[in-house]
Amino acid sequence: MSQIPSRGGSSPETDQNDPPAPITVMLSSRLMVLANLLKRGAILRYKRLAGLSSVEFGLVASLGRRPPMSVARLAEAVGQDKGQISRALAELVSRKLIAKSANPKDSREVLVSLTATGLAAHDAIVAGAQERNRRLREHLSEAEFEALLQQVDQLTAIAAEMLEAEKVSR
Repeated sequence: MSQIPSRGGSSPETDQNDPPAPITVMLSSRLMVLANLLKRGAILRYKRLAGLSSVEFGLVASLGRRPPMSVARLAEAVGQDKGQISRALAELVSRKLIAKSANPKDSREVLVSLTATGLAAHDAIVAGAQERNRRLREHLSEAEFEALLQQVDQLTAIAAEMLEAEKVSR
């Protein structure tokens, strides 16, 4: 795995001939580096295109072009608790990207949906994601891409099993 040099070049404490730390060559570490690079690039793009933070773009992307959904369901969709997303929702409401309304079937429940401005931000997110996806795929043949997807799905299932095992081991 190639190392990305720091901005200042090599420091006096490190030697380019030193072997990498054992954890950095592990598959899980390499996948985390890849995921972090993709996430950081996405955050910068969506901040530039739509003025959205990472939490905000997650909310806008999850709401998408769907019917209004409850705050609880939205929190579940983005993998955060309701408290974590309440500030982001308030900000998105103040910027008129999201509208809140009472659930007609249960007035105690709040539903959220994208406004026209929110839909425009969503469409910018989708277009950006499609471009990033195209750039990643252009270096793989169709067969390589299909094999990679199968491997990612397999590793995801294994990682989910490992997570459940860790939860039980607490």
